[in-house]
Amino acid sequence: MSHAGIPQGSSVRLLVYLLFAIQLVSMGAMEMSGPFWPVHLRQMTTNDALFSFASTAVYVGPMLGIILTSALWGRIGDRHGHKLMMIRALVGLSLTQLGLALADDIWIILILRFLQGAFAGYIAPAQAYGVSIEAPSRRARLFAILQISTNVGSLLGAVVGGLILDHATFFWINLVASVLCAICAVVATLALPHVAPAKSPATVPDQPKPSRPGVSSPAIASLLGIMGLLLLARMLPQTSFSLYVVSTFNVSNAMTGLCYGLLALGFILFATSWSRYFEQRNPEQTPRAMTGIVMSCIVATAVAGLTRQPVIFALAYFIWGLLLGATTPVLTALISKSADNSRQGHVLGLAQSVSQTASIIGISLGALLSQVYGLEYTYLYVCLAYAMALPPLILLRYRPAKMLGEPPE
Repeated sequence: MSHAGIPQGSSVRLLVYLLFAIQLVSMGAMEMSGPFWPVHLRQMTTNDALFSFASTAVYVGPMLGIILTSALWGRIGDRHGHKLMMIRALVGLSLTQLGLALADDIWIILILRFLQGAFAGYIAPAQAYGVSIEAPSRRARLFAILQISTNVGSLLGAVVGGLILDHATFFWINLVASVLCAICAVVATLALPHVAPAKSPATVPDQPKPSRPGVSSPAIASLLGIMGLLLLARMLPQTSFSLYVVSTFNVSNAMTGLCYGLLALGFILFATSWSRYFEQRNPEQTPRAMTGIVMSCIVATAVAGLTRQPVIFALAYFIWGLLLGATTPVLTALISKSADNSRQGHVLGLAQSVSQTASIIGISLGALLSQVYGLEYTYLYVCLAYAMALPPLILLRYRPAKMLGEPPE
């Protein structure tokens, strides 16, 4: 893969590592406040109804903002360059975090959180920029690395945020996050080279029209649907997790946190290995392997739901995290490879919107089901959601060449 003005070989690796570092720091900065918003909001109101609404909206608001604007920012990036969209997102994160540090009203906080999602949305342009400098054959590895940076940043950010809150006020969490995002914006501006937007072959004289499907094609729609179902399944136990573990196993909060962390640890340790594995698979082999991954997720979550031994539950969660490393990064790479290079920002922005929508549905549906039918069936719902992803995956096995784009190089 060649781009004018972009170093090749080891220099590209350095740029990918720089993307990893920027995403780790910026996403870690955002997660510094993540676990502690309910604590902060509880101090701002004694109205139980308002607190209940705000403690949900403070998390859903940014997701809604991303859903509504991610594809739009992606299209702008396709026309004017994805580096510009990365800088725009980092500046947006810095300014909204500064606003949140200064805000002393719940409604202003909720508005700022929505605007944070609407005007920031860093992950999709970072992915699109990575695609513009990385070889197509290494795309799955690129997405795995970037998602690992998000997971590591989330884990470290929560720890650092807790340390700050132990010794200072919530104001300092948001102020530090604002400064970190501003530093990331400066680094991205100075250290990342500009990559000219890719031109569509259809607009270049003497070039044939692209053979890959458009953004709205059945191929991409199918892949987006599968990714959405897998993310929905992943998020179903999100709200009831701690209650389920404590009520089922009667363990300490430390053990509960360990079980939850093992999911992320499994992903972090094995995501790049999975990406290398799938880079060697052709379009006929990929759906078969992905079907096996989803069936293994069903087994792992079924064990988690059936066991009454905390050690087995923790092991099942680690294995589940291990398997998740083969889902979203690989599917995102397939979606990217199924679209023309001139539409990467749009299609990856659309993928981000689908991810956020699936997450909201999964979280909301999981909370509703646990309240109506009880916690004991939590992982049955996860198994059923994974089972819903099997038919479209099986369909891919019968027409992989059309659905999955070019085979690996």
